[in-house]
Amino acid sequence: MKIATFNINGIKARIGALSDWLTEAQPDVALLQEIKSVDENFPREHFEDMGYTVETHGQKSFNGVAILSKLPLEDVTRGLPGDDEDEHARWIEATVMGRVPVRVCGLYLPNGNPAPGPKYDYKLAWMERLQARAKELLAAEEPALMAGDYNVIPQDEDAKRPEAWREDALALPQTRAAFRRVLNLGFTEAFRARTRDPGHYSFWDYQAGAWNRDDGIRIDHFLLTPACADLLLDCQIDKDVRGREKPSDHVPVWVEFDA
Repeated sequence: MKIATFNINGIKARIGALSDWLTEAQPDVALLQEIKSVDENFPREHFEDMGYTVETHGQKSFNGVAILSKLPLEDVTRGLPGDDEDEHARWIEATVMGRVPVRVCGLYLPNGNPAPGPKYDYKLAWMERLQARAKELLAAEEPALMAGDYNVIPQDEDAKRPEAWREDALALPQTRAAFRRVLNLGFTEAFRARTRDPGHYSFWDYQAGAWNRDDGIRIDHFLLTPACADLLLDCQIDKDVRGREKPSDHVPVWVEFDA
């Protein structure tokens, strides 16, 4: 089973780039972030024609998450529990019915800038809710993962120029500590389970020639429960996608499971 996460930065602008990558990479499941579309405007039929079941949790103009799956999906839920007043479309869950069922949670964690401020407070509160849901996933003792754009640079080696991010919400000590609290519950960060070296990134800003200078950061992650980590075969970043026509500022990250 191959599962990918991809912040596409607008389905309308990126439908061509996304479709090309899906055809090439052939993931069984793609978790998408920043679709920037309400549910009824998402080009569902296009991806259904490609063989995917489509589930969305959309929002006008910004945010929005989706699941594309070639395998059957069961028990689809939308919204991260813990705050009934949170109207941001940032979380979608479903069970992928492969040979081994896997619970997948697609997320788009708040950016949090400027920090300090209300947006950063929202980010930290959202991460507390994430931790609560993570505990529930662990308690189920089943294969499950939380994947997407975390807007977290976990460590300095996850940035080309870590000094440039010292005061940014993506790398502040409170952000990293909140991320570690989730990890330390018993999750495996899939990419770091396979690759320890620095110099691997999943995001390059559109500004200041960041891509040409490889001035990137790694903020798109897979966190796996122990039962899911036992199935892990590989985790890779499709870096070359960033250099193609009309790219997102993120690239796909994918895992492969014995499932």
